[in-house]
Amino acid sequence: MPFTYLKKAALLAEDAQADVRVTVAEMLGRLRAEGDAAALSYAERLDGWTGSALATREEIEAASARVSQTLKDDIRFAHDNIRRFAEMQKGTIRDDEIEIRPGFYAGQRNIPVSAAGAYVPGGRYAHVASALMTITTAKVAGVRHVAACSPPKPGVGIPDAILFTMDLAGADAIVNMGGVQGVAAMAMGLFGLPKADILVGPGNQFVAEAKRMLFGEVGIDMFAGPTDSMILADGTADPELVAWDLVGQAEHGYNSPVWLVTDDNALAETVMARVPSLIAQLPDLNRRNAEAAWRDYADVILCDTREDMAATSDAYGPEHLQVMAEDLDWWLGRLTSYGSLFLGEETTVAFGDKAAGPNHVLPTSGAARYTGGLSVQKYMKTVTWQRATRDGARRVAEATARISRLEGMEGHARTADIRLAKFFPEERFELGATG
Repeated sequence: MPFTYLKKAALLAEDAQADVRVTVAEMLGRLRAEGDAAALSYAERLDGWTGSALATREEIEAASARVSQTLKDDIRFAHDNIRRFAEMQKGTIRDDEIEIRPGFYAGQRNIPVSAAGAYVPGGRYAHVASALMTITTAKVAGVRHVAACSPPKPGVGIPDAILFTMDLAGADAIVNMGGVQGVAAMAMGLFGLPKADILVGPGNQFVAEAKRMLFGEVGIDMFAGPTDSMILADGTADPELVAWDLVGQAEHGYNSPVWLVTDDNALAETVMARVPSLIAQLPDLNRRNAEAAWRDYADVILCDTREDMAATSDAYGPEHLQVMAEDLDWWLGRLTSYGSLFLGEETTVAFGDKAAGPNHVLPTSGAARYTGGLSVQKYMKTVTWQRATRDGARRVAEATARISRLEGMEGHARTADIRLAKFFPEERFELGATG
């Protein structure tokens, strides 16, 4: 897999976590001990929020009335796409059974969790798309109760568009809290909420650490790090589109890696020369994020062949992977390690982030090598069952008893023996007879 770095990241996409872990552990400890009172205290201190913990129907309707009709139409358009894609996913899930041996039946059921908690970021940017991705998908999966939380603004509350979107997507309760306290409210069942069986949605490092610490007590969608994106481009790619797509993803945050992998040196040089001037066109906060991400975390890699490009991509396991190259079907069949794939210049990561349909809650930091993103399946558990006739159980019981004794588990063996003795008394099975 020969390649050359034309630009190498100065830093790794990892935050210093020691202080974060201490802070989150202390907060979760207090939230467990003091419950609602601690959550309200943190909301006042960290978010400047002194209003109610849960949004009321009147507040939701008032917020919705302040959202422009054009924006409502766009959000409804995105919601419909995301719902339809989730329904397609659910259609691929089925309960089934098999007669493993004559008279011995086994099967599986797919059961949605009872309660989910969705975290919707609201700090630097108002992430209405995250509300759509997390809540809509949960409701399609059949989750009975979905709580959603988002950071309120002092004296204002959750931004109007986010409240409208949460309600449209089907949230059963909306928590006026962000950060660790919002996550804890859903996980611990504060303010009368049912305890969440799973926590989903992106957030800052404190939210990610809270989810990590709560994992096991509740399920989570994934361990999330800074968002990352890769573009695979050959000499046919439009360098202006490549450069803008890199910049568009770099604005996520100062530590959001963007990577370009190409087999065309001229394209790489053109893109590297163009990116700084495009970043300069962004609003101030976006510009500062993109400048730092490009300076400190971006790689530009030159490969010899498209196979080398694909192998490099698979090794990185990017969250978002764009292909701007000839023979898109070859890339679709060859690439194996990504959160979501965007084929051709007619689509872009931003489409997937906001409105296209496939979920944008995706594995980061190379986790795409072993897992996919948020989906209907994440809200469901596949459980198994078995039953048998007495004749069907006989051979299984005999094998179970012998394997159990080989392993030194006599109690297990006896549970098989006793059934043989009961089901086939005329054969005079005795305890230990199968040994």
